[in-house]
Amino acid sequence: DVQLVESGGGLVQPGGSLRLSCAASGFTFSNSWMNWVRQAPGKGLKWVSTISGGGDTTEYADSVKGRFTISRDNAENTVYLQMNSLKLEDTAVYYCVLGFTRSGEDVRSTVHRGQGTQVTVSS
Repeated sequence: DVQLVESGGGLVQPGGSLRLSCAASGFTFSNSWMNWVRQAPGKGLKWVSTISGGGDTTEYADSVKGRFTISRDNAENTVYLQMNSLKLEDTAVYYCVLGFTRSGEDVRSTVHRGQGTQVTVSS
């Protein structure tokens, strides 16, 4: 079975940093594009970032470009999201996703999603 387990969330002040991790199992990780999406309170799922299986291609939502960095370690079956210069509007539950559809930043459906990790940006 596919398992995705996120960690690394927490409470941080505006301008701070956090590094999220997603440990994956149950599928061929190195062949799989991996994604981060988020859900702010009362809002729908929003796409954040995507990385190719080999890690050579990355994509970012405009709202996080230049502040967030996605990476992966295929030896450890783990994908990361380094979040810098965090803003209040980054507050959300962040999910690691395998397989999804989106329209712009709006996530339409997900195939496999972890349980999520809460990121709260507050002064």
